[in-house]
Amino acid sequence: MSVAEPRRIVLFRHAKADWPQVNDHERPLAERGRKDAAVAGRKLADSGIPFDLALCSTAIRTRETWKLAVHEFSQRPKTVYEERIYEASPGELIAVLNETPDDAQSVLLIGHNPGVQGLAEVLAGSADEDARERMSRRGFPAAAFAVLTFTGSWKTLEPGAATLLDYWAPSE
Repeated sequence: MSVAEPRRIVLFRHAKADWPQVNDHERPLAERGRKDAAVAGRKLADSGIPFDLALCSTAIRTRETWKLAVHEFSQRPKTVYEERIYEASPGELIAVLNETPDDAQSVLLIGHNPGVQGLAEVLAGSADEDARERMSRRGFPAAAFAVLTFTGSWKTLEPGAATLLDYWAPSE
């Protein structure tokens, strides 16, 4: 694929987690989270974006979110469980995305706040105004996702380089 073709990044926050007496990395999804993850998966599947790669945090709640969401897809993309996504800042998430092979056109990143929301805000140099307004008003609740596009190599992805195309949250 040519680096001149638009690429898509979907930033997907894990669904609602439970608070049992375990360390943060091991927290599972709550019942509502399991339902919302499947609904978000259906919305992502309905988007028609043919994901080439999913980058998922190693935390239990992100892995469970991805397992329930991808079940709704007609085709499962290659999945990489990446420990650097857990508790990552927007800059650290950009560094992970910069390592994406250029043959991947569409990437789904399943992670955590505040990093995922911060990354959406930092990357979006321009935006569909309705999507920007909804994301600004709602923030990035559990199971929300933002769809961004940019042109160029993954190595060139940097703040302001993308356009926010869409935003969705479970209560939308």
